[in-house]
Amino acid sequence: RAFIKEADVSNVFKPRVVVCIPSGITEVERRAVEEAVIQAGAKAVALIEEPMAAAMGAGLPVNDATGNMVVDIGGGTTEVAVISLGGIVSSRSIRIAGNALDSAIINYLKKENQINIGDKMAEDIKVAIASAYEDDEEGVYEVRGRDVATGLPKTAQIKESEIRAAISEN
Repeated sequence: RAFIKEADVSNVFKPRVVVCIPSGITEVERRAVEEAVIQAGAKAVALIEEPMAAAMGAGLPVNDATGNMVVDIGGGTTEVAVISLGGIVSSRSIRIAGNALDSAIINYLKKENQINIGDKMAEDIKVAIASAYEDDEEGVYEVRGRDVATGLPKTAQIKESEIRAAISEN
C-alpha cells in the first residue's frame, strides 16, 4: 500500500503493478502475493520471476535461442537461472545471500579486529572490496566502528583477502 501511495497515483485510476517473485515459490504463495497487491489498491498485478527480471534489467537477450546464466544475489536468497527463448530453462534458489554475507563480515571484524560495525558499514565493505576471486592488486578498506571493549570510536584497515575469508566461512 505504501508503494502505491508513494507512486502518487490518483484515486480514480488504480495502477497496474509488476512484482518480482522468487522462482521457486509455490502456487499458493503466488496467489497470496497477487491478493496482497490487489488488496493494497492495484487494478491488476503481473508476477515476474526475479532471475528473469534481473536478466531483462541487465539487457540480456532473453528471447534469443542462446542460454544466459543469471546469478541474482538478493538480501535473503540467491537465485541461479538459465534463461533462453523468453523463459527460465532451469533455476535454483538458496537461502544464503547478501544479508548472510553482511553478518559474516560483522562477526569476522568483531572477532578478529575487536570492532563493532553496523549493517550499513558491512554492506559498504561488501560492495567495495568483497569478491569471490583473488585480484592481482589486493584492495584495502578503512572500517569505522566502535571498539568491542570500550565502545569508543575505532578505525581499522581491512584487506580484501580477509573479507573473502570471512565470507567463505559462511
